[in-house]
Amino acid sequence: MFTLQDKSDTAFAPWKTIRRLVLIAGLAAAWAVMPTLSDIAPGIALADDDGDDGDDGDDGDDGDDGDDGGASSGGSSGSGWSSGGQRSSNRPAGRNLLRIFREPRRAQQPRRSQQRRTPSRPAAPPPPPLPDFAPAEIVALGLTDASVTALEALGYTVLQRDEIGLLDAFVTRLEVPSGTNLDDARIAVEAVQPGSQADFNHFYRPGEAPRCTDLWCIAPNLIGWPDPKANARCVADVTIGLIDTGINADHEALKDSQLTLLTTAEETLASSSRQHGTAVAAILVGSMQTRSPGLLPGAEIIAVDAFHRSNRGDDRSDVYTLVRSLDRLAGNGAQIINMSLAGSANRLLEGMVGSLNERGILLVAAAGNAGPRSEPAFPAAYDQVFAVTAIDNGKRIYRRAGRGEHIDFAAPGVEVWTAASVRGARTRTGTSFATPFVTAALAVLRTNNPDLVTYEQTKSRLTAVAEDLGEPGFDDVFGHGLIRAGDLCAAGTVIIPPGRL
Repeated sequence: MFTLQDKSDTAFAPWKTIRRLVLIAGLAAAWAVMPTLSDIAPGIALADDDGDDGDDGDDGDDGDDGDDGGASSGGSSGSGWSSGGQRSSNRPAGRNLLRIFREPRRAQQPRRSQQRRTPSRPAAPPPPPLPDFAPAEIVALGLTDASVTALEALGYTVLQRDEIGLLDAFVTRLEVPSGTNLDDARIAVEAVQPGSQADFNHFYRPGEAPRCTDLWCIAPNLIGWPDPKANARCVADVTIGLIDTGINADHEALKDSQLTLLTTAEETLASSSRQHGTAVAAILVGSMQTRSPGLLPGAEIIAVDAFHRSNRGDDRSDVYTLVRSLDRLAGNGAQIINMSLAGSANRLLEGMVGSLNERGILLVAAAGNAGPRSEPAFPAAYDQVFAVTAIDNGKRIYRRAGRGEHIDFAAPGVEVWTAASVRGARTRTGTSFATPFVTAALAVLRTNNPDLVTYEQTKSRLTAVAEDLGEPGFDDVFGHGLIRAGDLCAAGTVIIPPGRL
């Protein structure tokens, strides 16, 4: 006869011991097949997968030197996790007992290191490059009315036609017949009118890079220019022409300036933005009483807005409009013309440059920002145009500036403080903003030396006072060196017209 006893009775002690041993053995077996925590929750690693690791806020053309989840991407070293998601060896691995009842054995589950990485999100494809010329247009100089009629009979359409007073000839913008190769069209147009010049309707664009945020990154005194707020000795009594985008003439830096605005862009096209043109104009003639004083406050400026906003979002001009703009500036008495723009070589533009030089009109143009291995940019690369490259405040070359034997001079062009488009001031970078420094120096030089009328004579004088940079003598990076204005603006040598201060 059995007697019921309490479970704590010693008669049942062996059974309690057996149960404990069975439980321990089961746990030990489970422990042996248990996956680690690293299989459950991989380590957190920060990795940029948008393809723009190299974007340092400058111009977006740096290489991709970002991290892809390497050792530096994980948490702190004391967390016990490596950046790749594996448990580090300085802490014992934990186990999750519940998983043995929910998941297959470890042999059926590959380790994370054996799993294929999830592919990163592909970077967005870059936008297609902007076109260099109008796709179905030819521009011709010197066509007679009879020649135009003959071309229309061949299927050409006249889009625009204007007289160029400087050359006593007409410039005509033509749409070629559908399916016609542009090279063939150019030959055909010149064949209809022997002695005429025809070429593609090339585009020209202003160029700049993003800005810094400092109040003053490069000062005019880098080239020895007197501070306009403390010294008004550097004044030019010449008319300066400017071909650029739109300009905010109501900006505080420009509203009291001697600025005349013209336009040659088609009225049916979207207006160009005003950032670029306002900035360049303020570098030249910004008021001394504002945050963005110019080099020659009080100088006379005739500015032509030759640009329009395309459906691709860029400001562009074309050779037809550019030739008309140069003609209008020459007809309005411009003695020096600033062109902070760049594009392709064009026969009509080259001929216009030669005609302007024959009349003693000096041309200054930006070297372009397509990089040191790019092809020469025009009109800067023409022999009789002052090609200007850009340097920073350490007199180092701007890394995106064009190079070549056509480079004439260097000037400040990296983080130049100038007027913003609506109000106030900001910094600008690019060879566009180095160009007006050379234009201002030429204006002062011609004021003091009206006998200097040719490109060669003027270049020789600027070279004599330039600061040699880079390799000794001329080189294709800095040209003849950094322009220096100290001697040009010395006290007592500048004619200061009444009312021009």
